[in-house]
Amino acid sequence: MKKSLTKRAEADTIKSWCSTILKTGEKLRKISEKKKKRIERTIANDRSYKVFLYNRFFIFLILVLLQIIGYVWLLYTLVYSSKIAMAVEATVGLLALIAVIYLINRNDRPSMKLNWILLMLIVPIVGVPMYLLYGEGRPAHKIKKQLAASGKENAAAFDSSFGGVKQKNAQTRADTISRFLHRYAGCPAAYDGDVVYYDCGEKMFESMKAELKKAEKFILLEYFILSHGKMWSEILQILLEKAEEGVQIRIIYDDFGCMTSLPPKYDRYLESLHENVKAMRFNKVVPFFAVRMNNRDHRKMLVVDGKTAFTGGINIADEYIGEKQRFGHWKDTGIMVSGNAVASFVRMFFHFWNAFYKEKEDLVAYLPPLNGGESGAVIQPYDSSPLDNLSVGENVYVDMIERAKSYVYIFTPYLVLGDSLRAALCRAALRGVDVRIVTPGVPDKKTVYRLTRANYGILLKAGVKIYEYTRGFIHAKSVLCDGESAVVGTINFDYRSFYHHFENAVYFSSCQAVKDLERDCEETFAISTLCTKENTKRSMVGRIVDSLLRVFETLL
Repeated sequence: MKKSLTKRAEADTIKSWCSTILKTGEKLRKISEKKKKRIERTIANDRSYKVFLYNRFFIFLILVLLQIIGYVWLLYTLVYSSKIAMAVEATVGLLALIAVIYLINRNDRPSMKLNWILLMLIVPIVGVPMYLLYGEGRPAHKIKKQLAASGKENAAAFDSSFGGVKQKNAQTRADTISRFLHRYAGCPAAYDGDVVYYDCGEKMFESMKAELKKAEKFILLEYFILSHGKMWSEILQILLEKAEEGVQIRIIYDDFGCMTSLPPKYDRYLESLHENVKAMRFNKVVPFFAVRMNNRDHRKMLVVDGKTAFTGGINIADEYIGEKQRFGHWKDTGIMVSGNAVASFVRMFFHFWNAFYKEKEDLVAYLPPLNGGESGAVIQPYDSSPLDNLSVGENVYVDMIERAKSYVYIFTPYLVLGDSLRAALCRAALRGVDVRIVTPGVPDKKTVYRLTRANYGILLKAGVKIYEYTRGFIHAKSVLCDGESAVVGTINFDYRSFYHHFENAVYFSSCQAVKDLERDCEETFAISTLCTKENTKRSMVGRIVDSLLRVFETLL
């Protein structure tokens, strides 16, 4: 009861505070009173308005379902109840054959190609359209064109500023991954600054607030999920206080990721709060099948004045800081980066901003001045995109696993493996490397959880140790190699992260954060359940269901 009254008081304070800001008049963009009231109900945590949000999601599902029904009816009419049935069937069969030949000659992982080939040969009338919509995994032409133009402009500006940081020659096997990230992905390494590791969202949230309060020039936020509650309310309050001081605020959120947590046109509402606040929805949700809806901005970053940057698995929602329990204890990881490496976060942010926001900005104006010294650390932020010809995220993981000599520790919420990752994990274990993976004990998506567990058998047989985080759900995406180097970011061990989503991460070595991640791994192993053949045994029906699900794993 006390907690409820505290929340209500907090909500009333925020609502009153937002209303005061809205009265400043000339500085604000206009928004209809009806929309403003709806959004303020969300800020006040009004449960009746949440029904509206969920209805928005269900309306989306209903419209998509109607399209599926319409498509099935059309196919039935053409194939079974039409005079041109044979012609349609022959055309679809020919398209399926062409698509199969095309797939065989593509440089993709064999299991992915096999899944699509099976679907197209067994049910060509469904498989062919599905592959045309989702099989390539590449964004729609308009998105590609916008990102290409923005990337080209930003690269020139970034190189003119960051080009002063000379990249070191690879001295060890571990250094070659830095060379790959620089040469192929265009993501340079920095040798100054530091990385601070956080083993939970609660600790990182406190540091985020402390850094936000120090802002003097600009704040950049980009998140897959923004959800109203304690975390976002406190951050938003600081943002608006800073906007009053003249700090420029830029916000990007994924519209699909926020479908059940934010109302439509929430970006306009944010911009109405202050003239120094600009916001953008990435890939606006449309209630019909579209290629672009398969690509989402799964990146997570907060940049303050070009001096510090935060990233990891932590979104802006209360479950990430322990204020809300959805699947038991929510285990996550994150990092704070300082030094020249922060410039790479600024570049990544404005790659999206200048591609899709109506008003372009000068990247150079936001890039921090270069530091001349060295700290001994190697810090290399990078992004992974469906525009890449090969998955940068997957290749970094495979490289770290294949060069491990003693051990490799992995945190991941999903374990839907392709051929190269599965083979790399098995080979590492077979040559004596201590390979340990921690997955959730309490799932957030039951179908993906079944696929995750379906991968256990072959890995356990090769000697990989798999733990399930029995306290709840582990959302962290972290890899540690030999206590020397590590990756923390947003990239899951699944097909969607590697080939459909826009992601980001940081590769780092020779700093205290590597040791802190190792300590966290050891502590997490101690409170997790070690999986064995006995406690992960599946029934015959379960094995059949898992086998069928794996046909569709590239879509999940």
